[in-house]
Amino acid sequence: MLQGARHEHAQALYNAATELKLEIEVIPLRSEEDLLGVKIDGIVLPGGESTTMRKASKNHGLLSSIFDFMDKNSKLPVLGTCAGAILLLNPLMDREPYIEANVNRNAFGRQKESFQSILKLSGIEIPSIINQGSSEKTVVEANHLPLLVEELVEIKSQEEFQGIFIRAPRFEKITPNVKKVAFYNDEAVGLMQGNKLALSFHPELTTDYRFHRWLLSKAKERNLFR
Repeated sequence: MLQGARHEHAQALYNAATELKLEIEVIPLRSEEDLLGVKIDGIVLPGGESTTMRKASKNHGLLSSIFDFMDKNSKLPVLGTCAGAILLLNPLMDREPYIEANVNRNAFGRQKESFQSILKLSGIEIPSIINQGSSEKTVVEANHLPLLVEELVEIKSQEEFQGIFIRAPRFEKITPNVKKVAFYNDEAVGLMQGNKLALSFHPELTTDYRFHRWLLSKAKERNLFR
């Protein structure tokens, strides 16, 4: 919860939980102390600016503690979007990538070159909606309301997704161990390795909560079977 579209992710998680009839609690992580004494079944690394996140994290040891937690819990589901995807592919701090591919920051262009496009999804299992509706607007931190998000394009099939790209990274030199799950034209913009999912785009800025349902379903599986 240092920077970026974190409150929008929190709201998307609550909406996805409503669709799956799950009860969840979103726990804001701002320092290493926030990881202590709590039960964490999944993590979101939100979009924003990865360099700013790394710098802001240093004083409170947040990123290093999150990575330590991920290392100790190798099956922990993690969703990284835009800057969060960069952190998964290039964690630094003498750590191996959590997803084996290179990442090129801001490769889709500057802020003014942000764009939307219909993406194609493939090879990712996402649970269906069992309850229509969404949760009330949720405040997870005082005085921080998520942005009002509206659907901007018509999705015609379950293989389509509205991709919103803002100073987005590109994935390169993707190893065979990595599954490509989302495509912009023929370019992979969504990568999955184990229970780690990296997206170049911002699903939290849509009203389509499929990727958040994926995270919650994996978190539920881990909670049931660990």
